Amino acid sequence: MKNNILLIAGIALFAFTGCEKETTGGLSKVTNYPLMEVAGPTTVYLEAGASFTDPGVTATENGKSIPVVTTGVGSYRGGSLDLNTPDKYVLTYTSTNQDGFDGVKSRTLWVYKTGDLVNSIEGLYNATVVRNGNAGAQYKEMKHVLIWKNADGTYELSCGIGSYYETGRAYGTKYIASGAVITANSIAGNDFVLPSFSVGTFGGVCEMTSMSVDAANKTISFSTDWDAGFTFEVELKQVQP
Repeated sequence: MKNNILLIAGIALFAFTGCEKETTGGLSKVTNYPLMEVAGPTTVYLEAGASFTDPGVTATENGKSIPVVTTGVGSYRGGSLDLNTPDKYVLTYTSTNQDGFDGVKSRTLWVYKTGDLVNSIEGLYNATVVRNGNAGAQYKEMKHVLIWKNADGTYELSCGIGSYYETGRAYGTKYIASGAVITANSIAGNDFVLPSFSVGTFGGVCEMTSMSVDAANKTISFSTDWDAGFTFEVELKQVQP
């Protein structure tokens, strides 16, 4: 009986050991992930039409250089990188190691035009927002709201609530209030046709109810009512980085 017990125990040990080798065999390969380093600043500002030389990114795998693929996409207007078209472009750099694993880095490129706030309200602005009478430090001088001129002569804001959720709450571009298209009958006379639009993922209907431009102080002030029960009082301060 004792010999039988020892024999059974030996068989069980052999079976367990054999199974372990079978499931771990060939899985001890070492992967060297891409190591990437961004040259130059991670945020760049560029007047529309100016030239831009990408400082680039270096990528290595186990000490050896590997290729980097660069793409540029507009955050607000879509499309690929166009230095003549104002937008917030995200340049994405991707390198892939021999095992198919990616390394990814990015750079933000703001392309903008600067209007004089008499003949044009185009520009790059910092935004300060008060919602339902409440203000917080994260909603002051937020970088940035972009205003561009459309082909039909209208103006469009990157966010009709002053980047409150995109930047202030750090929710990103899925929460911008896009579609805020303004017809300027007279900028100097503060005569505008104001838009209705929605708030990204949240939805709902927003109505811009007032807008005024102060050319001397380089500011634009407007108010937006959202049917979710919030009113946003926004001041935009034009900047030239």
